Amino acid sequence: MIIGNNSRYCKINAHTYSIVARDPETGEMGVAVQSHWFSVGSVVSWGESGVGVVATQSFVNKSFGLRGLNLLKEGNSPQEAIDILLSDDEGKDARQVAILDVKGRVATYTGSKCIKYAGHITGENFSVQANLMFTDKVWPAMAESFKQSKNLPLPERLIKSLKAAESVGGDIRGKQSAALLVVAGTTQENKWDDPLIDLRVEDHIEPLKEIERLLKVWRAYEHMNNGDIATEQGDMGKALEEYKAAQNIYPNNLEMTFWTAVSLANKNKLENALVMFKRVFKKDKNWVILAERLPEVGLLNLKEEDLKRILALK
Repeated sequence: MIIGNNSRYCKINAHTYSIVARDPETGEMGVAVQSHWFSVGSVVSWGESGVGVVATQSFVNKSFGLRGLNLLKEGNSPQEAIDILLSDDEGKDARQVAILDVKGRVATYTGSKCIKYAGHITGENFSVQANLMFTDKVWPAMAESFKQSKNLPLPERLIKSLKAAESVGGDIRGKQSAALLVVAGTTQENKWDDPLIDLRVEDHIEPLKEIERLLKVWRAYEHMNNGDIATEQGDMGKALEEYKAAQNIYPNNLEMTFWTAVSLANKNKLENALVMFKRVFKKDKNWVILAERLPEVGLLNLKEEDLKRILALK
Protein backbone atom coordinates (compact mmCIF):
# COMPACT_ATOMS: atom_id res chain seq x y z
CA MET A 1 0.00 0.00 0.00
CA ILE A 2 1.40 3.40 -0.98
CA ILE A 3 1.33 6.05 1.74
CA GLY A 4 1.98 9.73 1.05
CA ASN A 5 3.38 11.31 -2.08
CA ASN A 6 7.01 10.30 -1.64
CA SER A 7 7.31 7.76 -4.47
CA ARG A 8 11.06 7.25 -4.29
CA TYR A 9 10.73 4.29 -1.98
CA CYS A 10 8.53 1.19 -2.07
CA LYS A 11 5.74 1.16 0.52
CA ILE A 12 4.08 -2.15 1.46
CA ASN A 13 1.35 -3.09 3.89
CA ALA A 14 2.94 -5.61 6.30
CA HIS A 15 1.49 -5.26 9.78
CA THR A 16 3.24 -7.65 12.11
CA TYR A 17 5.18 -8.39 15.25
CA SER A 18 8.94 -8.82 15.28
CA ILE A 19 12.07 -8.86 17.38
CA VAL A 20 15.60 -7.64 16.67
CA ALA A 21 18.25 -8.90 19.06
CA ARG A 22 21.91 -9.62 19.70
CA ASP A 23 23.66 -12.39 21.60
CA PRO A 24 26.43 -10.67 23.60
CA GLU A 25 28.42 -13.92 23.88
CA THR A 26 28.53 -14.87 20.19
CA GLY A 27 27.95 -11.41 18.72
CA GLU A 28 25.25 -12.84 16.47
CA MET A 29 22.36 -10.53 15.59
CA GLY A 30 18.96 -11.53 14.32
CA VAL A 31 15.45 -10.61 13.24
CA ALA A 32 12.42 -12.85 13.68
CA VAL A 33 8.97 -11.91 12.43
CA GLN A 34 5.43 -13.28 11.95
CA SER A 35 2.53 -11.69 10.11
CA HIS A 36 -0.77 -12.30 8.41
CA TRP A 37 0.87 -11.24 5.15
CA PHE A 38 2.43 -13.22 2.34
CA SER A 39 6.24 -13.58 2.39
CA VAL A 40 6.85 -11.27 5.33
CA GLY A 41 10.56 -12.13 5.38
CA SER A 42 11.09 -10.55 1.97
CA VAL A 43 9.83 -7.24 3.31
CA VAL A 44 10.49 -6.80 7.03
CA SER A 45 13.83 -8.39 7.95
CA TRP A 46 17.24 -7.09 6.89
CA GLY A 47 20.75 -7.71 8.18
CA GLU A 48 24.45 -7.71 7.40
CA SER A 49 27.23 -9.39 9.35
CA GLY A 50 29.47 -6.96 11.17
CA VAL A 51 26.89 -4.20 10.73
CA GLY A 52 23.46 -4.82 12.26
CA VAL A 53 19.85 -5.76 11.65
CA VAL A 54 16.69 -3.87 10.74
CA ALA A 55 12.97 -4.65 11.03
CA THR A 56 10.78 -2.33 8.95
CA GLN A 57 7.03 -2.89 9.26
CA SER A 58 3.47 -1.53 9.59
CA PHE A 59 2.86 0.42 6.35
CA VAL A 60 6.38 -0.59 5.35
CA ASN A 61 8.92 1.67 3.77
CA LYS A 62 10.98 -1.19 2.37
CA SER A 63 13.95 1.07 1.65
CA PHE A 64 14.53 1.41 5.40
CA GLY A 65 16.21 -2.01 5.32
CA LEU A 66 19.20 -1.35 3.07
CA ARG A 67 19.33 2.36 3.84
CA GLY A 68 19.35 1.65 7.56
CA LEU A 69 22.25 -0.78 7.21
CA ASN A 70 24.17 1.70 5.05
CA LEU A 71 23.66 4.43 7.64
CA LEU A 72 25.14 2.15 10.30
CA LYS A 73 28.13 1.45 8.04
CA GLU A 74 28.63 5.19 7.70
CA GLY A 75 29.07 5.42 11.48
CA ASN A 76 25.60 6.48 12.56
CA SER A 77 24.04 5.07 15.71
CA PRO A 78 20.72 3.22 15.41
CA GLN A 79 18.86 6.28 16.70
CA GLU A 80 20.64 8.58 14.28
CA ALA A 81 19.85 6.16 11.45
CA ILE A 82 16.14 6.15 12.29
CA ASP A 83 16.08 9.94 12.57
CA ILE A 84 17.61 10.23 9.10
CA LEU A 85 15.25 7.64 7.59
CA LEU A 86 12.19 9.43 8.94
CA SER A 87 13.39 12.92 8.07
CA ASP A 88 12.22 12.75 4.45
CA ASP A 89 9.41 10.20 4.80
CA GLU A 90 5.97 11.71 4.33
CA GLY A 91 4.34 8.51 5.61
CA LYS A 92 6.41 8.27 8.79
CA ASP A 93 3.38 8.43 11.09
CA ALA A 94 2.30 5.02 9.79
CA ARG A 95 5.75 3.40 10.02
CA GLN A 96 7.31 1.10 12.58
CA VAL A 97 11.02 0.38 12.46
CA ALA A 98 13.71 -1.07 14.72
CA ILE A 99 17.48 -1.01 14.19
CA LEU A 100 20.18 -2.81 16.20
CA ASP A 101 23.94 -2.59 15.67
CA VAL A 102 26.98 -4.73 16.48
CA LYS A 103 27.42 -3.00 19.83
CA GLY A 104 23.94 -3.99 20.89
CA ARG A 105 22.65 -0.43 20.66
CA VAL A 106 19.04 -0.36 19.58
CA ALA A 107 16.47 2.23 18.54
CA THR A 108 12.81 1.78 17.67
CA TYR A 109 10.06 4.00 16.33
CA THR A 110 6.29 3.46 16.31
CA GLY A 111 4.34 6.06 14.37
CA SER A 112 1.21 7.64 15.84
CA LYS A 113 -0.94 6.28 12.99
CA CYS A 114 0.10 2.64 13.33
CA ILE A 115 -3.09 0.63 13.77
CA LYS A 116 -3.67 -0.34 17.38
CA TYR A 117 -2.72 -2.16 19.29
CA ALA A 118 0.79 -0.98 18.44
CA GLY A 119 3.90 -0.37 20.46
CA HIS A 120 7.42 -1.43 21.26
CA ILE A 121 9.81 -2.16 24.12
CA THR A 122 13.57 -1.80 23.94
CA GLY A 123 15.98 -3.49 26.31
CA GLU A 124 19.58 -4.58 26.58
CA ASN A 125 20.56 -6.01 23.17
CA PHE A 126 16.98 -6.25 21.90
CA SER A 127 13.80 -4.56 20.79
CA VAL A 128 10.32 -6.00 20.27
CA GLN A 129 7.71 -4.18 18.20
CA ALA A 130 4.19 -4.90 17.02
CA ASN A 131 1.22 -3.29 15.33
CA LEU A 132 -2.33 -4.35 14.46
CA MET A 133 -2.29 -6.72 17.43
CA PHE A 134 -5.24 -8.36 19.13
CA THR A 135 -4.22 -6.89 22.52
CA ASP A 136 -1.57 -4.60 23.97
CA LYS A 137 -0.03 -7.56 25.80
CA VAL A 138 1.83 -8.82 22.74
CA TRP A 139 5.09 -6.90 22.83
CA PRO A 140 5.44 -7.05 26.65
CA ALA A 141 5.08 -10.85 26.42
CA MET A 142 7.76 -10.93 23.72
CA ALA A 143 10.15 -8.84 25.80
CA GLU A 144 9.65 -10.96 28.89
CA SER A 145 10.17 -14.16 26.93
CA PHE A 146 13.44 -12.88 25.47
CA LYS A 147 14.76 -11.78 28.86
CA GLN A 148 13.88 -15.12 30.44
CA SER A 149 15.43 -17.37 27.76
CA LYS A 150 19.12 -16.53 28.05
CA ASN A 151 19.99 -20.22 28.15
CA LEU A 152 18.97 -20.70 24.51
CA PRO A 153 20.96 -19.96 21.34
CA LEU A 154 19.87 -16.72 19.68
CA PRO A 155 17.80 -18.29 16.83
CA GLU A 156 15.76 -20.45 19.22
CA ARG A 157 15.41 -17.51 21.57
CA LEU A 158 13.98 -15.33 18.81
CA ILE A 159 11.40 -17.94 17.84
CA LYS A 160 10.43 -18.41 21.48
CA SER A 161 9.70 -14.69 21.65
CA LEU A 162 7.41 -14.94 18.62
CA LYS A 163 5.58 -17.84 20.22
CA ALA A 164 5.05 -15.71 23.32
CA ALA A 165 3.40 -13.08 21.12
CA GLU A 166 1.05 -15.67 19.68
CA SER A 167 0.18 -16.97 23.15
CA VAL A 168 -1.45 -13.65 24.07
CA GLY A 169 -3.36 -13.09 20.84
CA GLY A 170 -0.79 -12.12 18.23
CA ASP A 171 -1.86 -10.43 15.00
CA ILE A 172 -5.61 -9.67 15.09
CA ARG A 173 -5.91 -10.99 11.51
CA GLY A 174 -4.29 -14.34 12.27
CA LYS A 175 -1.17 -16.04 10.88
CA GLN A 176 0.32 -16.54 7.43
CA SER A 177 4.10 -16.17 7.14
CA ALA A 178 7.22 -16.02 9.28
CA ALA A 179 10.96 -15.50 8.87
CA LEU A 180 14.22 -15.86 10.77
CA LEU A 181 17.38 -13.99 9.78
CA VAL A 182 20.67 -14.27 11.71
CA VAL A 183 23.99 -12.58 10.88
CA ALA A 184 27.43 -12.72 12.47
CA GLY A 185 28.85 -10.05 14.73
CA THR A 186 31.93 -9.73 12.56
CA THR A 187 32.21 -9.09 8.83
CA GLN A 188 32.20 -12.34 6.88
CA GLU A 189 35.32 -12.85 4.78
CA ASN A 190 33.22 -14.57 2.15
CA LYS A 191 30.14 -12.56 1.29
CA TRP A 192 28.33 -15.73 0.24
CA ASP A 193 28.43 -16.88 3.89
CA ASP A 194 26.24 -13.93 4.92
CA PRO A 195 23.67 -14.29 6.40
CA LEU A 196 24.31 -17.23 8.70
CA ILE A 197 20.63 -18.20 8.73
CA ASP A 198 17.90 -17.07 6.35
CA LEU A 199 14.72 -19.09 6.76
CA ARG A 200 11.29 -18.14 5.45
CA VAL A 201 7.81 -19.57 5.62
CA GLU A 202 5.98 -17.74 2.87
CA ASP A 203 2.42 -19.03 3.32
CA HIS A 204 1.38 -21.55 5.96
CA ILE A 205 -1.48 -22.31 8.32
CA GLU A 206 1.00 -22.55 11.25
CA PRO A 207 3.99 -20.42 10.27
CA LEU A 208 5.65 -20.40 13.69
CA LYS A 209 5.55 -24.17 14.02
CA GLU A 210 6.95 -24.43 10.52
CA ILE A 211 9.77 -21.93 11.05
CA GLU A 212 10.68 -23.78 14.25
CA ARG A 213 10.76 -27.06 12.33
CA LEU A 214 12.90 -25.52 9.59
CA LEU A 215 15.42 -24.25 12.12
CA LYS A 216 15.76 -27.79 13.48
CA VAL A 217 16.29 -29.11 9.95
CA TRP A 218 18.79 -26.32 9.28
CA ARG A 219 20.83 -27.33 12.32
CA ALA A 220 20.84 -30.95 11.16
CA TYR A 221 22.06 -29.96 7.70
CA GLU A 222 24.78 -27.79 9.18
CA HIS A 223 26.18 -30.98 10.67
CA MET A 224 25.76 -32.64 7.27
CA ASN A 225 27.71 -29.82 5.63
CA ASN A 226 30.46 -30.14 8.22
CA GLY A 227 30.52 -33.87 7.59
CA ASP A 228 30.89 -33.31 3.85
CA ILE A 229 33.81 -30.93 4.45
CA ALA A 230 35.48 -33.51 6.70
CA THR A 231 34.94 -36.18 4.04
CA GLU A 232 36.50 -33.92 1.42
CA GLN A 233 39.52 -33.48 3.71
CA GLY A 234 39.81 -37.21 4.33
CA ASP A 235 38.90 -36.95 8.03
CA MET A 236 36.37 -39.77 8.19
CA GLY A 237 36.30 -39.73 11.99
CA LYS A 238 35.14 -36.16 12.01
CA ALA A 239 32.72 -36.88 9.18
CA LEU A 240 31.15 -39.71 11.16
CA GLU A 241 30.82 -37.50 14.21
CA GLU A 242 29.01 -34.80 12.21
CA TYR A 243 26.76 -37.19 10.31
CA LYS A 244 25.73 -38.85 13.55
CA ALA A 245 24.90 -35.47 15.07
CA ALA A 246 22.73 -34.68 12.05
CA GLN A 247 20.95 -37.99 12.30
CA ASN A 248 20.26 -37.50 16.01
CA ILE A 249 18.43 -34.28 15.16
CA TYR A 250 16.63 -35.64 12.08
CA PRO A 251 16.55 -39.44 12.50
CA ASN A 252 14.10 -40.24 9.71
CA ASN A 253 16.03 -38.49 6.96
CA LEU A 254 17.34 -41.09 4.48
CA GLU A 255 20.25 -38.99 3.26
CA MET A 256 21.59 -38.43 6.76
CA THR A 257 21.28 -42.13 7.53
CA PHE A 258 22.99 -43.07 4.26
CA TRP A 259 26.04 -40.87 4.76
CA THR A 260 26.36 -41.95 8.37
CA ALA A 261 26.43 -45.53 7.08
CA VAL A 262 29.10 -44.61 4.51
CA SER A 263 31.25 -43.07 7.24
CA LEU A 264 30.82 -46.12 9.46
CA ALA A 265 31.85 -48.41 6.61
CA ASN A 266 34.92 -46.32 5.90
CA LYS A 267 35.85 -46.52 9.61
CA ASN A 268 35.80 -50.33 9.47
CA LYS A 269 32.48 -50.51 11.33
CA LEU A 270 30.78 -52.47 8.59
CA GLU A 271 28.29 -54.37 10.75
CA ASN A 272 26.85 -51.10 12.10
CA ALA A 273 26.86 -49.63 8.60
CA LEU A 274 24.94 -52.58 7.16
CA VAL A 275 22.04 -51.98 9.55
CA MET A 276 21.75 -48.40 8.32
CA PHE A 277 22.21 -49.23 4.64
CA LYS A 278 19.47 -51.84 4.90
CA ARG A 279 17.08 -49.31 6.42
CA VAL A 280 17.75 -46.80 3.64
CA PHE A 281 17.65 -49.31 0.76
CA LYS A 282 14.33 -50.69 2.00
CA LYS A 283 12.78 -47.23 1.69
CA ASP A 284 14.31 -46.24 -1.65
CA LYS A 285 16.31 -48.44 -4.06
CA ASN A 286 17.96 -45.43 -5.71
CA TRP A 287 20.36 -45.26 -2.75
CA VAL A 288 21.72 -48.67 -3.81
CA ILE A 289 22.66 -47.19 -7.18
CA LEU A 290 24.35 -44.26 -5.44
CA ALA A 291 26.32 -46.64 -3.22
CA GLU A 292 27.56 -48.47 -6.31
CA ARG A 293 28.92 -45.18 -7.69
CA LEU A 294 30.87 -44.07 -4.61
CA PRO A 295 33.99 -46.29 -4.85
CA GLU A 296 35.04 -44.82 -8.22
CA VAL A 297 35.21 -41.32 -6.68
CA GLY A 298 36.92 -42.47 -3.48
CA LEU A 299 33.98 -41.97 -1.12
CA LEU A 300 33.45 -45.61 -0.21
CA ASN A 301 36.79 -47.33 0.28
CA LEU A 302 36.14 -50.99 0.98
CA LYS A 303 37.34 -54.44 0.05
CA GLU A 304 35.37 -55.89 -2.83
CA GLU A 305 33.71 -58.49 -0.64
CA ASP A 306 32.56 -55.84 1.83
CA LEU A 307 31.11 -53.70 -0.95
CA LYS A 308 29.27 -56.75 -2.25
CA ARG A 309 27.73 -57.27 1.21
CA ILE A 310 26.37 -53.73 1.12
CA LEU A 311 24.99 -53.97 -2.41
CA ALA A 312 23.48 -57.39 -1.69
CA LEU A 313 21.10 -55.72 0.76
CA LYS A 314 19.00 -54.56 -2.18
